[in-house]
Amino acid sequence: MKSLSFFSICLLIAANVFSQSLLPTPENIEHAISKGTRSISGMPGKNYWQNNADYNIKINFEPTTRLLTGTEEIIYTNNSPDTLKQIVFKLYPNLYKKGSQRLMTIKAEDISEGVAIEEMKVDNITQELSGLKEDGTNMIVKIAPLLPGRQLNFFIKFSYTLNKTSHIRTGEVDEGSYFIAYFFPRIAVYDDIDGWNLNPYLGTQEFYNDFCHFNTSVTVPANYLVWATGDLKNCDEVLNEAFCKKIKQAENSDAIINIIDSTDLKNGNITLPNNTNTWKFEANNVTDVAIGISNHYIWQSSSLVVDKATGRRTRVDAVFNPSHKDYFRIAMDARKTVEAMSYRFPKWPYPYNHETVFDGLDQMEYPMMVNDNPLEDKAESIELTDHEIFHTMFPFYMGINETKYGWMDEGWATIGEWLISPMIDSTIVDEYGMDRTEKFAGTEVDMPITTLTTQEYGLSMFLNSYPKPALGYLYVKDMLGDDLFFKGLHHYFKNWAGKHPIPTDFFYSMNAGSGKNLNWFWQKWFYQNGLPDEGIVKLTGSGSNKLLMVKLKGTKPLPVDVTIIYKDGSTQKIHRSIAVWENGNNTTAIRFTATKLIKKILLGSTYIPDADRSDNELEIK
Repeated sequence: MKSLSFFSICLLIAANVFSQSLLPTPENIEHAISKGTRSISGMPGKNYWQNNADYNIKINFEPTTRLLTGTEEIIYTNNSPDTLKQIVFKLYPNLYKKGSQRLMTIKAEDISEGVAIEEMKVDNITQELSGLKEDGTNMIVKIAPLLPGRQLNFFIKFSYTLNKTSHIRTGEVDEGSYFIAYFFPRIAVYDDIDGWNLNPYLGTQEFYNDFCHFNTSVTVPANYLVWATGDLKNCDEVLNEAFCKKIKQAENSDAIINIIDSTDLKNGNITLPNNTNTWKFEANNVTDVAIGISNHYIWQSSSLVVDKATGRRTRVDAVFNPSHKDYFRIAMDARKTVEAMSYRFPKWPYPYNHETVFDGLDQMEYPMMVNDNPLEDKAESIELTDHEIFHTMFPFYMGINETKYGWMDEGWATIGEWLISPMIDSTIVDEYGMDRTEKFAGTEVDMPITTLTTQEYGLSMFLNSYPKPALGYLYVKDMLGDDLFFKGLHHYFKNWAGKHPIPTDFFYSMNAGSGKNLNWFWQKWFYQNGLPDEGIVKLTGSGSNKLLMVKLKGTKPLPVDVTIIYKDGSTQKIHRSIAVWENGNNTTAIRFTATKLIKKILLGSTYIPDADRSDNELEIK
């Protein structure tokens, strides 16, 4: 790390950004700022760029063998200022390939030959397959120099066998149901920070893909239904008319519509009577495509207005095995999640036409879809549903590099889960991750949040991706109040939706949008080591006028939540935001009026981890 150059400081002043302090800036980020692709105003630099592609994907899936065969045509546009001499592809199913490096356990029966590239053409010139260089989930293709502003066309014929067990975000769910993700060779991100994204997929860290246009055709045997990222373009070619009418009805109905129920499954006659049917989907400006397939799932659907200014609606689907009785509530919980996201947190119109919750074996998000295992506990089911759907905003609407910055998406999904779950069911108190945050605070596994996710594993990755950043976002929301917080967050959305923000883009956008320099907090909570620890020092005062002294013993700023318990059993609560520590002080005085005799005073609450609670209770003699 080093400080910003004089040139960058001048940019900061010129941009009228609050310059109380500058955030640590690694060399590669400073280089991007000097090149004008990033800025310290929070906005994309004047020279910001990103590459994109147009995919036309056609696959055939055979359920009995789990063999997926396909072709794809790709038009790739080099918007960068660089001449590219190679193209890097991601072959994510190679996680299961024999000999591939991985950080997750795979059963022997799922070890495969990986993705077979059977044919490749570059600008209609057939490539020698022996010249393709594969390294785990990366494949490098040498090309004639691709100049800035030029396009390159690929044709690829490929195949692989979908895993039956070892369900890592994709695979067979049961006999007749399949969730297919990361299935097609895709061009890796080439960006202004790292160039080509060469980080391998090891099964732990997640993904980083460009915003692209996708036409996806999925051919399956008769009686199989398909759900996928994008809008279904040919309902009348795959479903009988009655079911297409129900989909249309759901797209305009606030009520839950049974598009396919158990009676329909028993009677059959759902899909058109062909040997196979080809389902066609189109999605624009998304980072990925996922597919769900089943011959025995029921389908519930509803929709709601997500943008009152335009009247735009989003359809919300739940597709599931009817033997999973807990899944019958998912359609409504998912609908309530989309509603809460649109109007309460993050208070932004849901950006896509539909969202499908697929009954699978994982807990994972995809553009317009989630793959969620059934959960009998109602609270856990709600928490999982809203957590995964919340990912629509992060990383999909905001094109975050999850591989490096897991906290920029999982932390938001965690605070989304904390806040939205009790909106759906007021009895829920969601403490996800809080126990481990407190238990391991300050230990050797407790690293700074901004540690790259590629350098973390296990508990360190969990703490830094989920609860710790969520607490940081929550504390800022509390300190700013909803008005300023949403101004900052929405400014971030306006700056970076459909792009690839990095940490400083978020921090500086929040500063500029809220009108508050929060660098003192970003530094202490996200960049530095330290301990969350506060304690009661003493209670003074005469009569009913009391003064409670609280000390911040650690270096992590925490809200101050005080509960005063009176001898008659009544209580009084006092709250102070992290603003009490903004000036670098380590003690704060809380004045209050006590009209009764005090029995004890407690310090702390659900979302305040405290490494030493021995001084969080004061008995009044």
